[in-house]
Amino acid sequence: MLVLNRQPGEAIVIGEGIRIVVLSSDRRGVRLGIEAPLSTVILREELVREVASENDRASNPDAAAAWVARLQPRKDHRD
Repeated sequence: MLVLNRQPGEAIVIGEGIRIVVLSSDRRGVRLGIEAPLSTVILREELVREVASENDRASNPDAAAAWVARLQPRKDHRD
């Protein structure tokens, strides 16, 4: 992993045509701007993980059935 220090307004270039600019930085985090060709897919990592997890669950019938069962309303078993 390459670790860089950048200030607002500074950028890094990845390959040909991808430029990442630091827009601002504060206690809440860093705002980045990404310039890339329209053909480049840019996704937040947590969304990629969520989609992969859902795809895995969908491809595993037992896991999918268990997930659907958790969504069903529970019946009250009080006597």
